[in-house]
Amino acid sequence: MSFFPRWTPATGPLVQPDERLGWGATVPLGLQHLVAMSGSTILAPLLMGFDPNLAILFSGIGTLIFFVVTRGRVPSYLGSSFAFIAVVIAATGYAGQGANANIGVALGGIIACGLLYALIGALVMATGTAWVEKLMPPTVTGAVGAAIGLNLAPVATQGIEGTGPHMLVALLTVLAVGLVAVYAPPAIRRVSILAGILMGYAAVLILGNGLGLLPGVDFRALATAPWFGWPTFHAPVFDSRAIWLIAPVAVILVAENLGHIKAIGAMTGRPMDRWIGPGFIGDGIATMVSGAGGGTGVTTYAENMGVMAVTRVFSTLVFVVAAVVAIFLGFSPKFGALLGTIPAPVLGGLSVVVFGLIAAAMVRLWVDNRVDFSDPRNLITVGVTLVFGAGNFGITLGGFTVEGIGTATVAAIVLYQLLGLRRADRVVLPMDEASGR
Repeated sequence: MSFFPRWTPATGPLVQPDERLGWGATVPLGLQHLVAMSGSTILAPLLMGFDPNLAILFSGIGTLIFFVVTRGRVPSYLGSSFAFIAVVIAATGYAGQGANANIGVALGGIIACGLLYALIGALVMATGTAWVEKLMPPTVTGAVGAAIGLNLAPVATQGIEGTGPHMLVALLTVLAVGLVAVYAPPAIRRVSILAGILMGYAAVLILGNGLGLLPGVDFRALATAPWFGWPTFHAPVFDSRAIWLIAPVAVILVAENLGHIKAIGAMTGRPMDRWIGPGFIGDGIATMVSGAGGGTGVTTYAENMGVMAVTRVFSTLVFVVAAVVAIFLGFSPKFGALLGTIPAPVLGGLSVVVFGLIAAAMVRLWVDNRVDFSDPRNLITVGVTLVFGAGNFGITLGGFTVEGIGTATVAAIVLYQLLGLRRADRVVLPMDEASGR
């Protein structure tokens, strides 16, 4: 087998990963994937106080790294992961607006997470995926993911609080995302977050810049920013507390990527289990590279999987085009300055939607995988994990503090395994019968 596919011309309506279309079709499809990932990839760094321009740049670099490590066999785009938001905010004490002054410690934690993720990938390549699925089944990964979303709830509500016009714009943004996601044509639904940004932005221009009812958009930095220039990178700081807090996010990234690669295999009719280990390694390396320069942790994007499902084009060359254009945009300070003008109430409204969706998506994960909540093992594991995460329960051991997401992750993994000991020797009763009610 050659290192990369030979990409033969596509002959049918379903374009396989090792097939190609003409450049006249490949370039527009690549741009479509760029638009599909842009809303989330831009929003996540803004919510953490990171530079969204760097996030765009490293999303392109990370996608190319993933492409090389998986030898061009897995069609995926790597964008900013929302799983990092809660732990980054906790590790840095970020207040929610402007640049994150303590970004260095977050970057050190992101690199540690990427390293752990890559090591898991290497172990999967050596041993297979069975142990991952046993250690982190949908009950566990769903509980940890939901805990992350609930842990962020106070941040979201603080973002929409303010004057009447501020709350109005925030709630209009929430409504706009919902309306587009539900009623727009399928191709537009994929960019509902981007549509919410545009509609909220327009509301601020009218109520703020036009009527003076709230602070308007300041375009001065945009006007003076050059079209092309070198971005401002940031150096990581390796702080043990931040590392212990952020590294467990690797559990969520493993679950996401595992599900995405299996889904691509199902959609293309070509099983891709042999590429799960390389996929973990590629995503882990991309996360480390991003963290080393000031970008967010990255993950394979469901938004782009949705685009593939609609277009039925899975050619990996399409993602090379999207990545190259993203890198080009990353070297445009003008583009970065434009992203910096997104108003605070718009970000607040988007936070409510996105953080809620993080938790709600885990409910879908449980439903899709038919998790049995009449089983006390599942019910107790999920319940304890959610309380630890939502309540931000922390433990200090020997000078190290493990906060909400860390304790929730440990609780989910340990409880699920402990409550499964010797299960074959006993009858499992529903929760109400087991408790005598």
